[in-house]
Amino acid sequence: MIDWKHIEELRTEVGEEDFSEVASIFLEEVDERVARMRNDPNPNSLEQDLHFLKGSSLNLGFTVFSSLCYEGEIAARRGDVALIDLPKLFETYTHSRAEFLKTVAL
Repeated sequence: MIDWKHIEELRTEVGEEDFSEVASIFLEEVDERVARMRNDPNPNSLEQDLHFLKGSSLNLGFTVFSSLCYEGEIAARRGDVALIDLPKLFETYTHSRAEFLKTVAL
């Protein structure tokens, strides 16, 4: 679910203090976007939302979630919004987030 090697590389690259800040901002922004998509899904912004989530999650090593976002982004671009399994996407984020927070102290 999570690319721990990537996370360690990022932590080494930016330093512990900046890593915590980057991770906190990531979680806050993704939490907000996911909550909005759950509560008020908008098919017109789905491609952009998934693109944002894909890039953000890939930067922090959430590989499975990022892959689902990518697949959803492509489906939305083709107009196949009905093929996007948003509950699975949200569940994957929730599990990835929990796994991340078990290991990474913020």
